[in-house]
Amino acid sequence: MRLQESVAEVSGAVEIDTGKLASFEEGLNRPSEDILELLITHFSLKEAEAAKLWKLAGYDDPKNDNDRDDDMHIAPQPVMLLPFDARIIYTDTMNVVIDKHGVVINFMQGAGLNGQAMPAARVGMSLEYAKKVADTLQATIRTATEPKTQKNLPAPKSDKKDDKKN
Repeated sequence: MRLQESVAEVSGAVEIDTGKLASFEEGLNRPSEDILELLITHFSLKEAEAAKLWKLAGYDDPKNDNDRDDDMHIAPQPVMLLPFDARIIYTDTMNVVIDKHGVVINFMQGAGLNGQAMPAARVGMSLEYAKKVADTLQATIRTATEPKTQKNLPAPKSDKKDDKKN
């Protein structure tokens, strides 16, 4: 089980906002059934644990059936689970969301309907790791864009005292 993950890591894995996930964790809001299913799958919960969580969220209580649409004001995000794909996705737009739990970067392509940006990838990480990523990107870009000039090593300096001894 993955119990030591940060909120940012889990939110990136199940593709929901870190603030929204934190509100579930703190008991301020409850997840939709779809999000609850994603969390159960992400944490590889056994059937008995999943049933307890489902009950804790109030989804096995018939009086809460009308309450299931509490998140309908937010457009549902499609979730696709695919085998590892090594293709490179090029993007031309990004949106960065940062809070106390971490960073989520939404990479998008401007090829949607009416020129609207479409999501290409979503990546979540801790603040510390985001800083490392930014430093690595800056160093790599700096190295790649520096002019390639051939530098000759300076000739060794001769020491006049050593020349006189020989």
